[in-house]
Amino acid sequence: MQLANKVALITGAGSGIGAATALLFAREGAKVAALGRSEENTQQIVSRIREQGGEAIPLIADISQPGQMQQAIDQLIAQWSRLDIVFANAGINGVWASLEELTIEEWNKTVTINLTGTFLTIKYAVPFLKKQGGSIIVTASVNGTRIFSNTGATAYASTKAAQVAFTKMIALELADARVRANVICPGAIETDIDESTEQRNLDQVREPVDFPEGRIPLSDGQPGSSEQVAQLVLFLASDNASHITGTEVWIDGAESLLQG
Repeated sequence: MQLANKVALITGAGSGIGAATALLFAREGAKVAALGRSEENTQQIVSRIREQGGEAIPLIADISQPGQMQQAIDQLIAQWSRLDIVFANAGINGVWASLEELTIEEWNKTVTINLTGTFLTIKYAVPFLKKQGGSIIVTASVNGTRIFSNTGATAYASTKAAQVAFTKMIALELADARVRANVICPGAIETDIDESTEQRNLDQVREPVDFPEGRIPLSDGQPGSSEQVAQLVLFLASDNASHITGTEVWIDGAESLLQG
């Protein structure tokens, strides 16, 4: 088992990439703290892990709230007395709209959850990662890192670009403590995040572009799976990636090379 005796915190663990990673980490021997906003979804993942013989606890918190995140980390440490892996995965697509239509409230919500939430997740975890070294993985996106043609996704793309810079900064800062930090940039993945995306009047501002048939070259247009992303996260969390830090990895079947 690649993660035997490791303790992992996974945010956004109730669905999609977070859920797939939580299940995979548990199969690889990790004790999993599954953090989410939905108690029902988070508990379901914990129950599935326990049914397959793994060890897990649910943590209910809003990643954008400092007090809730501090309390969640305290619960984790009270349970297992250590923390080795942080997968800062939770986030939202938010509202996609033109600059004129995007409100300051909508901008702030996306920035607060995606960027400040990543900061808070890692900030409160760092003292415990430093005790024995560990691994941080942040979920960014192809948007804001290679793809800039999704008109209206300005707030979202800005947070994803910022997450890459944030990860590189902390990779250097934490290197002496043997804490590695890397960032993954998924493309189109089969999750339910798109269902919560609000798009408003984008046809008026979007540049007309016709992509070749099949927007994901490696898979003939088919999106990737959460399980494929989970395998990448497992690699970066494991000792197999012991000399990799401060690095972004795109997992998109060459989608971003075509659409950038």
